[in-house]
Amino acid sequence: MKRRAWLTLGAVVLGGGGVVTYAVADPAGQPGAQGGAKRPVKVYDLTLKSTASGKRELPNTDTQQFSLLGVSWTGAAKKLHGTAEVRTRSSETGEWTAWRDLGASVNPVAAPEAGPDARGASEPLWVGPSDGVQVQVVDEDGTTSSGLPKGLQVNLVDPGVATTAEMKAGADVAEPAAFVAETPGATDSPSPDPSTSASDSASTPPSPPASASASASASASASPSPSASATPTAPPSTVPRPPITSRAGWGADESISPDAPEYNADVKSVFVHHTAGTNDYSCADSASIVRGIHAYHVQVNGWKDIGYNFFVDKCGTLFEGRKGGVDLPVLGAHAYGWNRESTGISVLGDYTSTNASSAALASIARVAAWKLGQYGADPAGTTQLTAGATQKNYFGTSFTAGSTYAFPRITSHRDGYNTQCPGGSLYAQLPAIRALAAGPVQGLKATSVDGAALSGSTYYTKGAITVKWTATTPAALIKSFELLVDGKVAATTSGAATSAGATLALGSHTVAVRAVHQSGKTATSAALNVVAETTAPTFTTNPTLSLRTGTVNTTAVPVTLGWKAADDKALRQVSLLSPATATFGPTTTSSNRTATSGTATTWSMRAYDYAGNYRTSSPSYTPVILQESSAVKSGSWTTRSSTSYLGGKSYSSAAKNASLTWTFTGRSAAWVVSRASGSGQAYVYVDGAKVATVDLKSAATLYRDAIWTKTWSSSAKHTVKIVVVGTSGRPTITTDGLVHIK
Repeated sequence: MKRRAWLTLGAVVLGGGGVVTYAVADPAGQPGAQGGAKRPVKVYDLTLKSTASGKRELPNTDTQQFSLLGVSWTGAAKKLHGTAEVRTRSSETGEWTAWRDLGASVNPVAAPEAGPDARGASEPLWVGPSDGVQVQVVDEDGTTSSGLPKGLQVNLVDPGVATTAEMKAGADVAEPAAFVAETPGATDSPSPDPSTSASDSASTPPSPPASASASASASASASPSPSASATPTAPPSTVPRPPITSRAGWGADESISPDAPEYNADVKSVFVHHTAGTNDYSCADSASIVRGIHAYHVQVNGWKDIGYNFFVDKCGTLFEGRKGGVDLPVLGAHAYGWNRESTGISVLGDYTSTNASSAALASIARVAAWKLGQYGADPAGTTQLTAGATQKNYFGTSFTAGSTYAFPRITSHRDGYNTQCPGGSLYAQLPAIRALAAGPVQGLKATSVDGAALSGSTYYTKGAITVKWTATTPAALIKSFELLVDGKVAATTSGAATSAGATLALGSHTVAVRAVHQSGKTATSAALNVVAETTAPTFTTNPTLSLRTGTVNTTAVPVTLGWKAADDKALRQVSLLSPATATFGPTTTSSNRTATSGTATTWSMRAYDYAGNYRTSSPSYTPVILQESSAVKSGSWTTRSSTSYLGGKSYSSAAKNASLTWTFTGRSAAWVVSRASGSGQAYVYVDGAKVATVDLKSAATLYRDAIWTKTWSSSAKHTVKIVVVGTSGRPTITTDGLVHIK
């Protein structure tokens, strides 16, 4: 069974008999909360209370406002063999949270810059504005209290409020000077390199434990001593500097970190970390989180400054960490045994099982590429680092102080030390970060060509085009895009652009997009085939009307609109513009329509090619209804009257060989009849020749039925004659006239 020891808040009696009364943070809602007045950062240390039975505990306790907390103990070299758990009460909602673990510190000893009173500490946890807390320690050894270190405290941090002027003054410094603060983000309980006083600090360090003594001497011989007073020259980088919020920008209290910065000779590698705190924070709180971590590292851990060189929040905002100038090789305290030749970037949040955001990855890549670019290092490459401590990493690889080992230029905390940092998910994203930092641009693809249309694998245009593209690499890492026509640059745009235009000469071309990464590496999209041409399509057969079978009305005659169009490159479509509108594909050559009888109608059609060239043809046609009374009769015919007939009348005959003859000038004709189950047959003669025998029999009674049609290639004078066959048992036919198109 695990033993639980309770951490309390309130006035407690120390071992020496003194009484510690904790102070409280200023309440929320003060003017400083709006940036108008400054509220300084404060840290309150609350000692573990012991009961008569030796069990240390305290129930839920009310406090004033705090937003970040941790647990610390006497002896920086000692580890907490157990789990510290906390629950807090929101000052906004009054609700208590569930129990949350505080990760044990990954630092085996205090930073060499710290004094002899340096403490071991858990990772700090951002909880947001809170006014109540309960803390307990779950001991891994359930039999004695020897597993718990002495001097356990809960440390509450009120990040305070920086003034508006302070925040604006350091929002983003383009060229930070040495010793001028610029902004950090959050920390994952960084692990400073305590291996040697000669190489890690200009101040007198505490004596390291026996396990670190060998590391101290090895590192001392492997690295030159830094100088706290000599400020190196900032070398230019091969890539642009990203925006970095200065220390003034996040409201650093420089009074708690008065010591001068120390510098390395260069930056060979970038270590990626995570703060292992909550992911449930607002990016508007990032500056407050950084202020809290700064105070925690200095006033709880006993370090001279915040541990990391840079920080990034989940929205991608970069912050300066340790002071000394973001463009200089500031000695950090982030990767035990490896601080001397590296810089550290930490992401606010816990990425054990959650991926870091795309914005965060892009910012890590930008600052890593910039720092490595100051020393001519390829972010995708490897380097040799000299170990400052004898130890093992997360994967069990052993390192010996003073020996050199290969590391990726962009590496992680777990690669150098036995810690889960930066979490399994973020660790799996390191290849993506290296690719973003090193280039070339990833995922480049030309997506569309405006001013042109695609047919098969070829685009067609009249000449002016706009090519659009996408890339998965963030624009901030891209120097420029180039539009290539036949391999030559036709247009250049910024790295934030997503399109560019050009005018092509007539003929066939290849068009591609080339992306220039900030590193200078290039990537080119797959080439597109584009043809520029200005030849309009042709109508090989102009639009024509032909009568078709169907029901005829005095206002709507069934017709077929026919045409043929072609293009020298690629016909795209044919559109009917009047008397109605419709669009047809390039292989369609006819459409069933209706036409108004007795009225000349223009049938306008337009053929388009894929380049946008077009040609229009607009012939006019008039359907004409010839009543039966206009025919030349032979034999016996009877007039019938009904509103179902064209014009209200029709002719009917059962006399064999009775006939009706119409003569007209046109290019299409249709015989219109009435049909029933008793209707007979008729012969159809055209221009004196028998062309058809038509049976009018129908199970359903039909009126105004165009039962027979004939179309010629051109308009001419024609004669159509209808002759009654005299079919046995059903000799009668009823005719309703003839329709022709002129």
